Amino acid sequence: MAATTLRRLACLLAFAALPALAQHVWLDEKGVKQYSDQPPPAGTPASRILQAPGARAAAPAATPAAAPSGPTLAERNADFEKRRLERAEREQKESDQAALEKEKNRNCEQARAYGRALANGGRIARTDTNGERSYLTDAQRAEETSRVQRVLEQCRSGG
Repeated sequence: MAATTLRRLACLLAFAALPALAQHVWLDEKGVKQYSDQPPPAGTPASRILQAPGARAAAPAATPAAAPSGPTLAERNADFEKRRLERAEREQKESDQAALEKEKNRNCEQARAYGRALANGGRIARTDTNGERSYLTDAQRAEETSRVQRVLEQCRSGG
């Protein structure tokens, strides 16, 4: 008799737990599964309702979740690779520009130093192709001073 009472109690508990199994499952507008004991919001298409108490679930293949709404993994990877290459090109261009700027500044500083040496009036020697030393004449000094002034003008104008 105790076993019969125990079975009845178990059946009664099982029937009492049935409402807990009454779950609604549907896909929201973003394609994310939603679980609730309340029905989905009004206006949710039947094709997005995956499970309802007392109703058959829609076939998962017919749901919009099967067809991705956003870019695919391959498209996202291609987009990432494109951005990575653009960044690498931009960094290379900036590096090249910085190297050119550094070289220009070095050349301008050398021109300034040479201009100061010309202006001091000291003797400036050159070595020719035969290895012999020769000194600048006054005409050569004036020509060199003029050339240095043109270079320094370019340095000041930024060109």
